[in-house]
Amino acid sequence: MDCTFDPIAVVVDWLDSCRARNLDELLDLYDARGSLECACGGPYIYQGREDITRYWSMRLEKAVPHAFSLIELVPTGSDERPCIVLDYVAYDGKPVRTRFEFTKAGKIARTACAPVIQPSKAA
Repeated sequence: MDCTFDPIAVVVDWLDSCRARNLDELLDLYDARGSLECACGGPYIYQGREDITRYWSMRLEKAVPHAFSLIELVPTGSDERPCIVLDYVAYDGKPVRTRFEFTKAGKIARTACAPVIQPSKAA
């Protein structure tokens, strides 16, 4: 990728902030106008630092011990519009997939998460 920042490093920092339960560090990775779309239990959209704070504060407080463990990280998008798709263990211990989009300055412009559907174990 021909970015002025490393989108993979931003996502790794995001995971590290979640694991450390460091809300301020996590929020600093988002652009001031950033958004978070969550399809885990509804479609919900959180816009800006105040909304994203409300979303993350409870989840970081109630996170299970193995939360925010990496499952898979895949770069997607293009040089002009890099994206990262991250599968990880959510705060509640369930697998979730989040797509990260970035500003040109390397801040998170948008995250969109949804549960990872596990294949059924048919006999």
